[in-house]
Amino acid sequence: MEARTGLALLMILMVIGKGEAQLVEGFYGPTCPNLEAIVQQAVATKRSQTFVTIPATLRLFFHDCFVTGCDASVLIASPNGDAEKDAKDNLSLAGDGFDTVVKAKEAVEAQCPGIVSCADILALAARDVVVLAGGPSFAVELGRRDGLVSQASLVAGNLPEPEFDVAQLNAMFAKNNLSQLDMIALSGAHTLGFSHCDRFANRIYSFTPSSPVDPTLNPDYAKQLMEACPQNVDPSIAINMDPVTPQTFDNVYYQNLVAGKGLFTSDEVLFTDSASQSTVVEFANSPADFNAAFVTAMRKLGRVGVKTGRQGEIRRDCSAFNS
Repeated sequence: MEARTGLALLMILMVIGKGEAQLVEGFYGPTCPNLEAIVQQAVATKRSQTFVTIPATLRLFFHDCFVTGCDASVLIASPNGDAEKDAKDNLSLAGDGFDTVVKAKEAVEAQCPGIVSCADILALAARDVVVLAGGPSFAVELGRRDGLVSQASLVAGNLPEPEFDVAQLNAMFAKNNLSQLDMIALSGAHTLGFSHCDRFANRIYSFTPSSPVDPTLNPDYAKQLMEACPQNVDPSIAINMDPVTPQTFDNVYYQNLVAGKGLFTSDEVLFTDSASQSTVVEFANSPADFNAAFVTAMRKLGRVGVKTGRQGEIRRDCSAFNS
């Protein structure tokens, strides 16, 4: 009996060491009971000013969690230009995502000073923007602390690239304890937002010497992309990732993949690869199945590499470490 008890205690300590066990729903109930309403209001106000708030905040959460965990390290601003947000893969993160967290943090600090981490505010805001776009609501586990490290050099190789195949995507998500099902569900976030032309130009102009246009692209969609993104186009030009319902969180992303209208190689390959095709078809046919899988994946994503206790801090300013 003692041996079993000791083993159980060891397992609990191992889980706590990962930081996951200390995340709980309602973490701030005793210390900041109105937290979720405060954040929801700040996010809604920001959304009323610009729709970009929604995809920008959701993408910010993903980029934060995949690099050193969900610890708000991507929010740090460095005078030397060497923080996480300064890395090449993060330069396209829209400023409205950062501003959403800043505004929410200011509102929270006004009522609950020094209590709530920027990492938890970002996690809540990511859920709230999904709801504002018509997506599912879900309970967010809280208790993260803000990370103490933010370095541009830590980003390379930790975010999926637009040319990845399913095996590469699976490997990267597996590093973060996320399954292929989670990966496909989280890819559904591409039902919102936009991309700059240079991120997919190779698919319409230089795919291979014998086939300049990626043959998996729907021909009509390829023409639309060429019209929107002519060669040598202004690099600031961006287009919607979902050409059908770009401002609604829905399962149309998967219907687009079935129709050959995935913007990135890493999107379309989810349908063309037999290992993932059946899941894409399921999500294309069932909004409920997609929403359920997305909620599960977002909750799992929110547990990646979290800092608790002395591993982090509660930042006063989300863009700067406490002095």
